[in-house]
Formats: sequence, structure tokens, C-alpha cells
Amino acid sequence: MLTTVKDLTGYTLQSRDGEIGKVKEFYFDDRHWAVRYLVVDTGNWLKERRVLISPYALLSMNEDKRQVAVDLTKKQIEGSPSLENDKPVSQQFEESYYEYYGWPVYWYGSYTWGNESFMVPHPEIGSKNRAGKSWNPHLRSYYAVQGYHIQAKDGEIGHVEDYILHDETWKIRYLVVDTRNWLPGRKVLISPKWIERVSWDEMKVIVNLNRETVKESPEYTGKKMLSRDYEGKLHGHYNRVGYWVEKVTT
Repeated sequence: MLTTVKDLTGYTLQSRDGEIGKVKEFYFDDRHWAVRYLVVDTGNWLKERRVLISPYALLSMNEDKRQVAVDLTKKQIEGSPSLENDKPVSQQFEESYYEYYGWPVYWYGSYTWGNESFMVPHPEIGSKNRAGKSWNPHLRSYYAVQGYHIQAKDGEIGHVEDYILHDETWKIRYLVVDTRNWLPGRKVLISPKWIERVSWDEMKVIVNLNRETVKESPEYTGKKMLSRDYEGKLHGHYNRVGYWVEKVTT
């Protein structure tokens, strides 16, 4: 199911033996546009540290109750590698984290969750991690990127307002773009696959599209319209193949 990051923020996380907190934030991988961690607001429990939950641990989502079932116990989470609130997520922490839970690291394989090809080594990513950087520069905060300007080939078209992700693969499928300063009251969707590059210094997302093409694209008015029919029209407008029909795993 496709859902928005904003909607998921505030969901309650239920472990095997009780509530552990609420979804506060997300970290995603800027190379593959996949959510790697949910950041948990644990209230008065473990409040001196940042608690990260990998999508590996997620069992199911209940939209009506705004709950996510987590396949971990509170004791497991409490005993996991500690990450101080004011520290960046280091690669050393990530390696310890995945070793503790016995999960394969995400920088190998197809970059989606729960896939048999997940364990196929990818030499480029593996070599970068073995280089020993003290922090992972490819993990981006949802809040840090929210508000970035979208730059088309012939001018700006708006700013990032939200993300739309698939709650099974945890891939970000679309950026929700607010075009209020150009097309008042109108929002459009841009796939990460249509992004040419991201300028982190300039806080801009550069897309290989023309403003007029974006202007004529199907309008986005809320997640209720996220049907396969709407997605087909969107991809057809840009003459792009939909992710659901691509032969390779996305």
C-alpha cells in the first residue's frame, strides 16, 4: 500500500510485549530512496538515547488504529547498540546494529526489504563502507530534506512537501511537490527515478523535466487518489515505465 510519510508520523509502535513509543522521524538512503530506519519517540523509556527501528522488524500496519506491529521485545530493543541523541548515525553503529539483530546489512543486494536477492553482494557499496567513514553520509533525515526546492530544466517548480512510500518495500516512490509559488493550490508527484541529482549544499532537487510538462501532469490532491490507474496516467504523461512493470527489482 502507498502511504505518506506525514501520515505515518505519530503511529504507535507495538512490540511483542507492549508499546515502545511513536514514530517521530525517518532516515532514508539518498542513493536508493529507501527508508532505512524509523526513529522512535519513546517518551520516558530510553529517553537518553535515540531508538532506531529497521523495516526488517516491522510485521504489519493498522491504518485504522495508527499502529505498527514490531517483531521485537522491549528487552531486545533496550539491549541494542546505543546511539546518543546528538550523534550522527555512524557506519560502525550500523554494523553493530545489524550484527546484534542478526539481519543482513542493507548495503548489499537489491536495496529493498524482505527480498531473496537481498544478500547478493554489491561491490561498489561494500567497498565504500569498508573505506571506514565515521558516519554514513547517505542517510538523510526526512525533516532535513523537507522544503528542498525542485529545479526543472527551465526553472523552479516548487518544494518538497512530503514523500509517498510503499509500506511493504519501504521504497520512496514519489516526492510530493508543492507548487504554490508557481501554480497556487496545486501539488504534483515526482518519482525519484526522474531526479537527475540532488544538490545538498544548495538544498535543491534537480529533475530532468520541463516546467510545462510538469504543469500539465496529473494533479495530486491526496493519498486517496493513489490508485494504479492514477499512477499509470502519471507515468504515461512523462512517457516513463511504471516501477510495477519493470523487469528488474526496484
